[in-house]
Amino acid sequence: MTRSFYFAIFIVLTVVLSAGARAQDAAFRQGWTLDADASSIQFQSIKNQAVIETSSFATYTGTISPEGEVVLTIQLDSVDTKVDLRNVRMRFLFFETFEHPEATIFSRIDPASIAELETARRLTVTQPFAMKLHGQTKTLEAPLVVTLIGTDLVSVATAEPIMLSVADFDLMGGLEKLEEAAGVTIVPSTTVSFDLIFKRNGTGQAPVVQAAATGAAAALETTGEFTTEACIGRFEILSRTGNIYFRPGSARLSEESAPLLTQVADIIRRCPDLRVQVSGHTDAIGSAASNQRLSERRAGSVVSYLRDRGIEAGRMRSVGYDESRPMGGNDTDKGRSRYRRIEFTALGS
Repeated sequence: MTRSFYFAIFIVLTVVLSAGARAQDAAFRQGWTLDADASSIQFQSIKNQAVIETSSFATYTGTISPEGEVVLTIQLDSVDTKVDLRNVRMRFLFFETFEHPEATIFSRIDPASIAELETARRLTVTQPFAMKLHGQTKTLEAPLVVTLIGTDLVSVATAEPIMLSVADFDLMGGLEKLEEAAGVTIVPSTTVSFDLIFKRNGTGQAPVVQAAATGAAAALETTGEFTTEACIGRFEILSRTGNIYFRPGSARLSEESAPLLTQVADIIRRCPDLRVQVSGHTDAIGSAASNQRLSERRAGSVVSYLRDRGIEAGRMRSVGYDESRPMGGNDTDKGRSRYRRIEFTALGS
């Protein structure tokens, strides 16, 4: 091979690589930031086989890096069903946001898939992505419509709703709690749709990135004190979580109880006109006398934990009911686990 031949090959490769670099630069240069105020994320659920409900989220952030890496983070505490106590059920019973506050979507856009966007202005693409929710990560695909709005704004919207299975994200237990609390049946899948607006960075006033708030600060609810009705509803929902744990046969709280009890303390503070009864319940294994003592001690441990977190002792009382108020059968592990619980009841001041 002659030197001129190798030189020609070098020139061709340089041109091709430069063209690819320019295409990527055109697509992602400077990176993009989600304009949450102009965007929407919704999901649909079907109750009692016929009633379709649409809910949304209020707090989320997103970026597309100069390399095409996409990260979208949704604060699950910001779920909005348009009904206050339904929001609370979704947070505490279904999503368990005290342990899993966020859902995160990761993806990488191939520059070649949107190379024609600048001239076509609107493209339909199938984009793979990974979704992390409730401690589980699944790889999925989404049919998307990408629309270039002006020079520095782009819309990324679902071409059709994305189907998600509740079981894929270990949410069946939460779904059962939700059904029992609301007195409905719910189809164990959901469809998600969105329209996300991204603005190219470095083009004037960038969109404000909403703070990634967690816990009660991110919830769609009034700030400050709750009404009596809201307090009563919240304590009833907290009693259904089943996320307060003790060592077998012991009144010693497990560390896994801390996230929920932190939320309990916050709600008690925001219900200053009410006292709270903390009730302990056991299964029917063992003698009635030992179960009574154990239920009393477990309720007392919860009161002590809350007192150590700043709740006045005079605002709480503990009581034990042993196995006298069952919620499930005593012949299976699942049934007995429902026997063993801590309940919270609002009392007058």
